[in-house]
Amino acid sequence: MSKELTSRATDYSQWYNDLVIKGQLADYSAVRGCMVIKPYGYALWENMRDQLDKMFKETGHVNAYFPLFVPKSLFEAEEKNAEGFAKECAIVTHYRLKTDPDNKGKLIVDPDAKLEEELIIRPTSEAIIWNTYKGWIQSYRDLPLLINQWANVVRWEMRTRLFLRTAEFLWQEGHTAHATKEEAIEETEKMLQVYADFVEEYMAVPVIRGVKTANERFAGAEDTYCIEALMQDGKALQAGTSHFLGQNFAKAFNVQFLNKENKLEYVWATSWGVSTRLIGALIMAHSDDQGLVMPPKIAPLQVVIVPIYKGEESKKIIDEKSAAIIKDLKALGVSVKYDENDNARPGWKFAEYELKGVPVRIAMGLRDIENNVAEVARRDTKEKSSVSLDGIAAYIKNLLDEIHQNIYNRALAFRNENIREANTWEEFIQLLDEKGGFISAHWDGTGETEEKIKEMTKATIRCIPLNNKKENGICILTGQPSSERVLFARAY
Repeated sequence: MSKELTSRATDYSQWYNDLVIKGQLADYSAVRGCMVIKPYGYALWENMRDQLDKMFKETGHVNAYFPLFVPKSLFEAEEKNAEGFAKECAIVTHYRLKTDPDNKGKLIVDPDAKLEEELIIRPTSEAIIWNTYKGWIQSYRDLPLLINQWANVVRWEMRTRLFLRTAEFLWQEGHTAHATKEEAIEETEKMLQVYADFVEEYMAVPVIRGVKTANERFAGAEDTYCIEALMQDGKALQAGTSHFLGQNFAKAFNVQFLNKENKLEYVWATSWGVSTRLIGALIMAHSDDQGLVMPPKIAPLQVVIVPIYKGEESKKIIDEKSAAIIKDLKALGVSVKYDENDNARPGWKFAEYELKGVPVRIAMGLRDIENNVAEVARRDTKEKSSVSLDGIAAYIKNLLDEIHQNIYNRALAFRNENIREANTWEEFIQLLDEKGGFISAHWDGTGETEEKIKEMTKATIRCIPLNNKKENGICILTGQPSSERVLFARAY
């Protein structure tokens, strides 16, 4: 099975595509730029979604749902936001088809069914949500408004990659309204921390928390906070963003409230989101040349038991023993599958579950049972152990925690080894081309220099790390004074 995969060293991009397809996470679609998320991939997304949803609710947020379509007049109300997304918008112009009179059995757009106003298929939902909030918010008693939506969005991407960049993708978007600037900033920072906690604790991917430069900021935001992760090929990936929107959307949609002094004020806003892109991050942060490596806390399947038998009598004994183990594992909250499919040999099954990244595999034959043991294989290190059947469920539960921590530690060590300082332009170029990773370097703070570096190297400022230490230096490109280093990288 693993032989079918392109190795990372040969072609990292192809390795990634192979994993997504052969690991049965997703498939290409008949619709250009879109993907089909297969059951195994969707189960992974569900686990991620459910955990995030729980974390949102623990911080006081509730879920709602808003329309897929945004009238063009609403979309363009906040100019910076509209301008930022204009080139990526899919637009509905007509509401009906009719039979083609010149080609029987075919359909054409009915020219008489043109919409009075075009509808934008949401690339993000600020416009329709803030138009709605106008009717929901009258007084300080209505604030804060803490709402999240799980939805699909469309951004008409020309160059697409499964999970990483598709024309349609699944995500969540939080949209909150507050009485004060301080409260909105606190919310923005709080949700960034929720994302960081989720990605590190459940996806086992270490992230750097920071803020974006003005050039990289979300369109319509005053500040964009982000978490940045490092993939095994040395490229960065933005794993989540949280935006302080100031009063921009409140003013665009005239969302005001009566404060405690009975005076009208514009509300303060935030928005924040993560998407199915996180699955791409998970794949590239952990997987190897043999297949996917799933972090146990969100793996679609944590344990698989493969019986090894000859004849029905021996299978019956293994079935009974496996049933007891499965019961004990499920009681501990562990997801487990008993693969008794007789259409495939055990060796094929081992390769299949290795490819799909199942954290723990248990193999058990009649002789094993006679010796009161089972073979336990862990996916992260590929180590195999003979484990006593007495208390095996508790052993597996502890092993899953150990695997999860090991995956995180491995990714953290890799990330830390690949943060390097550059003090000259020559050094910057050399590190970028030969080493990759994050490059910590001085920048003069201007958008012009940032854009020039991007044009020359395809590297962007990924973030200005939070709690960044101040140090005097000179910009690597212009030689102008700088008060702190920022993190550059080539990115997905």
